[in-house]
Amino acid sequence: MICLGIIYDRLRWEEKELSKSADARGLDVNRVDAKTISLDSDWSSTDTQDNFGNIVLQRCISYFRGLHTTAFLESKGLKVVNSMDVALTCGNKLLTTLKLEKANVPTPRTLFSFTAEGAIESLQTIGYPAVLKPVTGSWGRMVVKLNDKETAQAMIEMRSKIEGPLNQVFYIQEMVDRPPRDIRTIVAGDKIVAAIYRHAAPGEWRTNVSIGGKGDICKVTSELEDVVLRAADTVGGGLLGVDAMESENGILIHEINNTIEFKGAASVCGVDIANEIISYILDQNRR
Repeated sequence: MICLGIIYDRLRWEEKELSKSADARGLDVNRVDAKTISLDSDWSSTDTQDNFGNIVLQRCISYFRGLHTTAFLESKGLKVVNSMDVALTCGNKLLTTLKLEKANVPTPRTLFSFTAEGAIESLQTIGYPAVLKPVTGSWGRMVVKLNDKETAQAMIEMRSKIEGPLNQVFYIQEMVDRPPRDIRTIVAGDKIVAAIYRHAAPGEWRTNVSIGGKGDICKVTSELEDVVLRAADTVGGGLLGVDAMESENGILIHEINNTIEFKGAASVCGVDIANEIISYILDQNRR
């Protein structure tokens, strides 16, 4: 019998639904809280399987916790979804953008700088308004719209004072002229299992559900399917949340998420997303 390991650092609605779906499919489920584990470099592959299962679904919210536990498990021969390479890329917006650009997947113009002075120069190049984002993180946190040079100087000075090397990477993106919504698609391998519009809350330009954005059903057009699946394939594939925007030049991909939150999408689209994810896991286990 297949034993599915679900490794997490916060037991959210999504992890509970995934466990229910796995139980309903007759799988043994080993739920592992990454905050409590001690990983032994001397473990054999059998030891690791005994502790985690035959195949592991990585659900850690923490980018670095998830990345390093995945690296350990893969080194012991376990299949982890998503893989470390996919997690590394999708957890870092700069790395994601570079892969999308190289593969000619349409994405907003982005400039990278590594000092406050360089960031101001980048903004002079790209023009106002522009968007300043952290290279790691989600839920719209620390994503700032910069309307003018005075605002930009204040925000960049604040960012430059925050400790941590990643805060000294300034990821600056053009402000795309789009409707007050974006598109969240949930991808399992070569299939879009759900797609919703995320509408910004009143007085807010960001569309994240975590800050009040509302969803409704999005029809998957041939253009959307083509761009989204190409984007997913470019970063290595797997279980991904691929975020897109409508622009005057067509669909643009602006972010790819490695650990998908799908409660909002499930409430809107009527798709059993947890079951679709478990189906994908079973398919990967057979390969």
